[in-house]
Amino acid sequence: MKRLLLSYAALWLALGAFAQNTDTVSDKQLKDRVLNEIQTSFDKRNKLLDSTVFHLDERVNVLDKSIKDSKDVKEKADKLLQRVQILEDKQKAIDQNELNIFQANYQSAVVNLVSMDREIKPLVLFNSTKEFFGSLSEAGNPLNYPGFKEWYQSFNNYLQKNKTQSPMLAVTSNLLTFTGDVSKGVPLTGPITSALFSSMTSYIDNIGKKEKDLKAQSEKMMTLTMKISQFDYDKDQIEHEWETITKELKDLQKKYDQSIADNLGILKINNADFGASFSKENDAEKRYQYLTSMRQKAADFVAAERAGNPKEWKQKIFFQMNAVQSLKLRFGQITFRISENIVKYADLFTKYRNDEQLGGKVKDLELKLKDLQETFDKTFDPLDYINSASKMYKVS
Repeated sequence: MKRLLLSYAALWLALGAFAQNTDTVSDKQLKDRVLNEIQTSFDKRNKLLDSTVFHLDERVNVLDKSIKDSKDVKEKADKLLQRVQILEDKQKAIDQNELNIFQANYQSAVVNLVSMDREIKPLVLFNSTKEFFGSLSEAGNPLNYPGFKEWYQSFNNYLQKNKTQSPMLAVTSNLLTFTGDVSKGVPLTGPITSALFSSMTSYIDNIGKKEKDLKAQSEKMMTLTMKISQFDYDKDQIEHEWETITKELKDLQKKYDQSIADNLGILKINNADFGASFSKENDAEKRYQYLTSMRQKAADFVAAERAGNPKEWKQKIFFQMNAVQSLKLRFGQITFRISENIVKYADLFTKYRNDEQLGGKVKDLELKLKDLQETFDKTFDPLDYINSASKMYKVS
């Protein structure tokens, strides 16, 4: 159980490492505002270039007709030179369009990347999960059910008193000692369960005929123990997935840290300045201004890269764009898996909701699960991440 609680903490803390602020909607609006400005600027440039190319094509058509009809050699030569110049102007316009596309795409990559530092708000969710998973652990511990602690003491007294006379009781006693402090929870999963249940059966069989109440209580407590053991087994099937998710989130965090470091280096932005002016800045307008300046630096970098390395200028930009898109897509996939895993608890609770012994705690868990799921749904939108990742770049 301790290992599973550590796994939960690692999962939510790994998520939490992405963010400090809890103003999720505001951060998303800020990101969308800048992305919309990038789109608007691109659309204006694209419309102007389309118009330019259209008029240049018209001029070429007019010249072609004029050249065809002209009888004067000098006039034809002059118009052919004009035609060449117009075609060169058209090629420049086409090249400018390509630059505009790469500038808009890299700007989008930078904005999406740095926004991940604030827009994912798992610390909000983590505060809720501590209560949920704490209650989940309590439901899986028979010591938290009425009457069990007193009965277990009686059973344990029997175990210690008779362990020298029975190998099975001795093994059970040794295993219980080996598993740790029983006062914090009776181990109900793994190889120990077979010996534990056999020893409980032995205890019940040796209760005197006159002690009907103790025997009835013992049968009730053993039934409770077996139900909780099955509950823990079913729960473990869900919890195994958390461990995988935790590992993937940690790996994603490393890749995110590397990507943000790479891009801050490309834009010649000091990491401390970025942290103070954006990550830790609470004034939305100041964050907007900083994000706008980063967007401009991204556009300037693309232009400088093309001017300084005309043959291979796209390669470095492509690499960063793909890295950011991969991060966004992968995070969407992981949060989708988390959402699916949370839903599995609802199916688990349905199975035990009406049980006379477990039902009360399970119904309490259902309320906490509802709060957890609502918090998750407000904080994350896995499908939005996945869909927007696949559509975040413009194509020529």
